[in-house]
Amino acid sequence: MTGKRLEHHAEQLAALGHPARLAVVRYVVQGDPEGTAAGEIQSKLDIPASTLSHHLERLSSAGLLKSRRDGTFIYYRADFESLRALTDYLWEDCCKRGQGCC
Repeated sequence: MTGKRLEHHAEQLAALGHPARLAVVRYVVQGDPEGTAAGEIQSKLDIPASTLSHHLERLSSAGLLKSRRDGTFIYYRADFESLRALTDYLWEDCCKRGQGCC
């Protein structure tokens, strides 16, 4: 694995390393494939709006969430390709030193 990819995965894991951000990703993954409104996430997870904004930015910056604006609303959806690449790294490259499935 190249150093750049390793750094990217480390950034993603660091972004997931906060309980609120992990809860956000879990909620968004389970949500509408077209996206979940930030207000709904805030309401459901009971996170102050300014704090949620910070967490959403961190997750988006790490490439774990994608966003789209629709008027005054911002919708977030999981970047499943990126999440899959991260989990593939954990299972394929880490487990048994890349020599097979656990």
